[in-house]
Amino acid sequence: MISVLPSNDTSATAFRSEVFPELHRDNLRTLQVNLGYRCNQSCAHCHVNAGPTRLEMMDPQTMALIPKVLDQYQLECLDLTGGAPELHPGFKDLVIQASCLGVEVIDRCNLTILTEPGQENLAAFLAKHRVTVVASLPCYEAENVDQQRGKGVFERSLIGLRQLNQLGYGKNDEQLILNLIFNPQGPQLPPPQAQLEEAYRKELKQRYGIEFTRLFTIANMPIQRFATQLTMSGQRESYQQLLEGAHNPDNLKTVMCRSLISVNWQGQLFDCDFNQQLSLHLKGPVQHLRDLLDVEIQWPGQPITVGPHCFGCTAGNGSSCGGALQSEGEVG
Repeated sequence: MISVLPSNDTSATAFRSEVFPELHRDNLRTLQVNLGYRCNQSCAHCHVNAGPTRLEMMDPQTMALIPKVLDQYQLECLDLTGGAPELHPGFKDLVIQASCLGVEVIDRCNLTILTEPGQENLAAFLAKHRVTVVASLPCYEAENVDQQRGKGVFERSLIGLRQLNQLGYGKNDEQLILNLIFNPQGPQLPPPQAQLEEAYRKELKQRYGIEFTRLFTIANMPIQRFATQLTMSGQRESYQQLLEGAHNPDNLKTVMCRSLISVNWQGQLFDCDFNQQLSLHLKGPVQHLRDLLDVEIQWPGQPITVGPHCFGCTAGNGSSCGGALQSEGEVG
């Protein structure tokens, strides 16, 4: 059975020209956890509506379940997001516990958090525990970054990047990975990832002396804050049509939901971070982190809840938390 967004959902589009294909899960390797919606920024494209006034935050009892789930299912990766996940008071303890299990820890970092009061030692902590940093930097031009993420964000992001570079991130140490994220300013698909990465590498090095490991290109999802912008500008339907028209079925093989489970700040389970924001829960009886400890789930073959927004992951070169799903030479 194919699941679509309910007609009364404010994030659903007003038309149904296409229905997204059925998807089933492969082996589970990543637990992606949203620790809360509090953030020191309020970005225009943010699909979780995060910001400084948000109070939602995972409680200690729920957080204590995470290392147990990682261990029981022998997962390879803990992907921490928010908001700004570093603002959670239990962030560092969770990183240490996961690292001790031999799990790769990813910190989805907005870079400006590294210069916030009280976070002066954060970069050194990340380096000490070999945390993979995935950092938002939607352009190498200050004006474009500040327009999308807030005034002064670009300069503060450069400060954060230099801190990470000085610690060895993005250089020759294979354990200190610094990946950057690009997402478009408006309702367009990202350009080819390899081509843009080359431009980023050249411009950031020449202009600012910044180095990084990889660049990920990610499409903006037509949900939450970005969906509101599209509606206000009268571009909601045309953007959805763009995503559907660019659907590449080859990308279905590698979409992130096939190997990832998303956890919200309350411990509830979803197929991906976008489904989480649309309250499209995991199918079946397993609905919370604690449920995963009560029964051993066989993940391959489990159905994935899909909807019109999923075309954002399969359009063009594809889009995931790890960037494009294909190189530009493979699309056709």
